[in-house]
Amino acid sequence: MTGVIAQNVQLHYDFGKDRNYPTTTVEMFKPDKWGSTFFFVDMDYNVNDQKGVNMAYWEIARAINLGKTPFAFHAEYNGGFGQFKAEPFNGAYQINGAWLTGIDYIYNNADFSKGFTIQVLYKNIRDKHDASFQLTGVWYMHMLNRKVTFSGFADFWREDFSFTNGESTHETKYVFLAEPQLWYNFTENISLGTEIEIGSNFGGVKGFAVNPTIGAKWTF
Repeated sequence: MTGVIAQNVQLHYDFGKDRNYPTTTVEMFKPDKWGSTFFFVDMDYNVNDQKGVNMAYWEIARAINLGKTPFAFHAEYNGGFGQFKAEPFNGAYQINGAWLTGIDYIYNNADFSKGFTIQVLYKNIRDKHDASFQLTGVWYMHMLNRKVTFSGFADFWREDFSFTNGESTHETKYVFLAEPQLWYNFTENISLGTEIEIGSNFGGVKGFAVNPTIGAKWTF
């Protein structure tokens, strides 16, 4: 199982429109005889507005194997908060906590050089949606004798947002987010690469947006 264990720290610089700030990610994926545990913590450092962390977000998930089948029971929590500078006062906001549960379908090939997971989840978004859904795909692929790694995830979920432009308001009901990553692994520990955030109605931005990064990763 060591081929799919991932415990790492990432540093990205985001070149997206109106971004241009660093982000750190702490990530862990660890399988065991009962299933697997996964979490990550993202922190944005918008140095133009704040002298430190301006957004913190985390996800933690547990999968419990359903016998010897490729299926697993899934339980997850997401949440976070942020702050911003708005003269003459500062402001803050909360990312509504969300609880998810459902079923995973998991595939790994014999040497764990590639694999994917498909998740079908019920989603409860606190103070917003008691009954929503999320579909998630996660993948990894090691190539060229594990010198190159292509990995990432894609989420599609139901969540209402209102976007106001002048006197007009546009309502949306669905969000899409994908973050493919491509890494060159200089050693087992040091990698350089990129992440491309592809979103629709995500992060307060109406419609489609693409935000690329350049990144470094240390794998423990």
